Amino acid sequence: MRQAKIVTEAELKRVMAYLSTRRHALRDQTIFAVSFNAGLRAMEIAALKIEDVYTAEGGVREIIQLHTTKGDQPRRVFVNKRLNAALRRYYPTISVKKPCTALFPSQKGGHFSGNTIAQLFLEVYAACRIDGASSHSGRRTMITRLADQGISVHVLAAIAGHRNIAITQRYLTVNDALIARAVELA
Repeated sequence: MRQAKIVTEAELKRVMAYLSTRRHALRDQTIFAVSFNAGLRAMEIAALKIEDVYTAEGGVREIIQLHTTKGDQPRRVFVNKRLNAALRRYYPTISVKKPCTALFPSQKGGHFSGNTIAQLFLEVYAACRIDGASSHSGRRTMITRLADQGISVHVLAAIAGHRNIAITQRYLTVNDALIARAVELA
């Protein structure tokens, strides 16, 4: 099976600039921020509810409790500073702030399906002419960047919600810069 493309920083900037021109710019930018900063799958993004991400007072939670995951195993997702900032910008745009409401409502006010979120990613990447990217690119990019910074595969597996590190290792790509840094440690 072909893996999703790892998106470069320049490509991500191009995506975010393109998203700023769309009708639901902040919503779409926040969806991408969740993908690239929390490593969530499309189905996990679609399943997020306001209460999962925000406190009753509207503050961003430090930890998001995911209930809908690929393996049906609840997991905790830590919110980094970049994602926190994106979620704080997004909160004022939410029209219905009931706890059980979808975090990312569709145009009709309902929630997106995982497939619809995946289609959004494909549409945006196509518009930005980024070949090989998919809804899994944010997740794979995040995990690979962390690995490149020396984060242990065991920690990466916990972040990704993988029970087996062999699954996590499939996300990782060895490159010349990583090898060069490694041999300098010897």
